[in-house]
Amino acid sequence: MDQDQLQIGGRIKRLRRNKKISQAQLADALEISASYLNLIEHNRRRITVPLLFRIAGYFGVEPGELAESDDGRLAGDLMEMFGDDIFADSDLTNTDIRDLATNHPAVGRAVLKLFDQLRHLQRPEARAGEEVTGTGHNVVTEAVSDYLQENGNYFATLERAAERVRSDIDNAGEAFEAGLKAYLFNVFGIETRLSSLPHGVVRRVEYNGRVLAISDTLEPESALFAMAQHLSLLIADTEIKALIEESTLPQPDSVGLARNVLASYVAAALIMPYEPFFRACRDTRYDIERISRRFRASFEQVCHRMTTLQRPSMSGIPLHLVRTDIAGNISKRFSLSGIHIPRHSGACPRWNVYAAFLNPGQINIQLSQMPDGQRYFCIARAIAKGAYAHNAPRRHISIGLGCHINHASAMIYADGIDLAAPGGAVPIGVGCRICPRRECGQRAHPPADHRFEAQDDQRMVNLYMGPNDYRAAPD
Repeated sequence: MDQDQLQIGGRIKRLRRNKKISQAQLADALEISASYLNLIEHNRRRITVPLLFRIAGYFGVEPGELAESDDGRLAGDLMEMFGDDIFADSDLTNTDIRDLATNHPAVGRAVLKLFDQLRHLQRPEARAGEEVTGTGHNVVTEAVSDYLQENGNYFATLERAAERVRSDIDNAGEAFEAGLKAYLFNVFGIETRLSSLPHGVVRRVEYNGRVLAISDTLEPESALFAMAQHLSLLIADTEIKALIEESTLPQPDSVGLARNVLASYVAAALIMPYEPFFRACRDTRYDIERISRRFRASFEQVCHRMTTLQRPSMSGIPLHLVRTDIAGNISKRFSLSGIHIPRHSGACPRWNVYAAFLNPGQINIQLSQMPDGQRYFCIARAIAKGAYAHNAPRRHISIGLGCHINHASAMIYADGIDLAAPGGAVPIGVGCRICPRRECGQRAHPPADHRFEAQDDQRMVNLYMGPNDYRAAPD
């Protein structure tokens, strides 16, 4: 196994914290010193293969999954950052950046946060002293996204809180939605009603907290989720506050967003309980449509819940998820597959998450290959969201879900596809600024290390391509 893949400190630290054990306890169980474990968790010591297998066995995970480190994502984010024009004359190499991510990850993250803040301040709204909102780059949004990534999008305390309440609801012998309403009323004295709420309001507490009003223009799955999310704020308030207090999130700006995100996590766990949902994924081979119908959840809700299946003793496929709008703004990103999703810009136009807009409602399947040779299996579907009302505006988004090629056969969407075909993968990149594929016909910007040279006597497929760059890559 490549030694570069064995720097797994962040992953070990997350698993240890989820199990609520100290470094000394884990070191004792592994028969190593606590100081050696501390160095491993900080990526300052390489790990031997026998020790890798002992750690994997202790936590009940596959060694291959354990070996996926955090360094790749940090290195990708830093490469994207250093690809910005302000670093054009810095002469940094990929090796320099990878060394920074590997040997000094804390410094790398600090530099990344500084650049995030710079991008935030460069926006016209920020320069005018106005609050920055919308789907564009936002420091708080990125901080919460990083927090989910650092925790593998799995929170054991929230899962347990949801399981306790779901068990009470199921024991009442009613269908889930009816049981959810009954639980809100019997335990908290809250009556649930469909109401005509002002435009943009999804749910609202009324009559001194005695009524939970749900907008009557919501799709059924969204209305159910809105009820579950409100209940989540009541039943998991202590757990949510503890997670936020223990985090390194920038206080207090990110608290509101993090609280909403974690409440949504609990809501998804209520609607799609971990063990039944895991079994459904395994038995249907991640058939999203079948699972959606079984749990009365939307396509997006099911895809997002699939990324949370990281319980050490019952883990699903390491997936990545990306959500984008039709203008290319990435509003949700998470990756356990190893693929890098851009932080500060739109992704590669060759990604099927964009092509899915051409055939809305249909599953778009893609076998892709990154410049480093790694292959990924990805599906994407474009959907329209909006109010159930005449002439209501619709919002068009695309959801992308995928895994490393090694896990592709576990998904039903890979049936009939030759995963080993040498020329069957679409060459993609992360974004134009850090992609080395100069011959790409869809390139919108030059790579960071390229200087434009005009050629009057010859016009190539893109302006940043020289006559020696062509390698017969398909468009």
